[in-house]
Amino acid sequence: MAKRIQFARTGGPEVLELLDVTPTEPGPGDVRIQNHAIGLNFIDIYFRTGLYPAPSLPSGLGTEGAGVVDAVGEGVTHLKVGDRVAYAQGPLGSYADYHVLPAAKVVVLPEGVDVETAAACMLKGLTVQYLLRQTCPLKGGETILWHAAAGGVGSIACQWAKALGVKLIGTVSSPEKAALAEKNGAWATIDYTKEDVVERVRELTNGEMVDVVYDSVGKDTWEISLDCLKPRSLMVSFGNASGAVEGVNIGILNQKGSLFVTRPSLNGYADTRERLEMMANELFDMLKSGKVTIDIGQKYSLAEAGKAQEDLASRRTTGSTILIP
Repeated sequence: MAKRIQFARTGGPEVLELLDVTPTEPGPGDVRIQNHAIGLNFIDIYFRTGLYPAPSLPSGLGTEGAGVVDAVGEGVTHLKVGDRVAYAQGPLGSYADYHVLPAAKVVVLPEGVDVETAAACMLKGLTVQYLLRQTCPLKGGETILWHAAAGGVGSIACQWAKALGVKLIGTVSSPEKAALAEKNGAWATIDYTKEDVVERVRELTNGEMVDVVYDSVGKDTWEISLDCLKPRSLMVSFGNASGAVEGVNIGILNQKGSLFVTRPSLNGYADTRERLEMMANELFDMLKSGKVTIDIGQKYSLAEAGKAQEDLASRRTTGSTILIP
């Protein structure tokens, strides 16, 4: 028997159950992975609460992990039993000892990238890759605003932006998180609990404001983010930590300077195996070069998944968090 986290109804962390299950056999085009480490992400909370509907209930949870290929389905040629692998997409269910998913969503880990690092950064690192390198291909010299700069995605973004020669201004909620973001390469930080974000951005940029805002907070920061942009600049809304942005009159983009806005997702960019491998290879190159390092701030057992999600939602975590089966 193996262990798996499942939920039969949406709600708080109490809906998560740890069950004994028999591992599923992989079908054609699928692989079964024995997880050695599992990534924890805000999107997991969105599915648990019902903000993002699960395909059906009861449902597994989680989309990110790393481990070893345990079984291979018919037609799979680029993976074999024993390969060290990682993944960040696919059907819900990574909160488990074993996970079956399409082989096209799985990449082989190169030497020099361990499974815990991979589980801690696949979704977050691929997210930073498409945000900085594809959604708005930064060339160096730009100034950007990044909300939640001390979190798992933000910690990677600070390092990657610095490597690109981009000035990243990060919002944080404490002096400790400001120090962490600056250690990771943030050009400047703003403590939004004490400072006016818009006015502080104005001061830091000598009134010019920023070229791009990357906002994973959502409802609480929508207008603040727009007010930090230069005319004709880009607002990238890629998360809903405070709730979804709703009831927006598109005319506000005109009023605030002919702004552009996009709501991207990883699945919208890593939509083929070839694109996924290209993105993953760039992430792995950043890791192997040392330009990006992954801070695993917390580790929890699979049985502690609910507590881990509570800590993430209440901003008690720093860097990346993983579950260990």
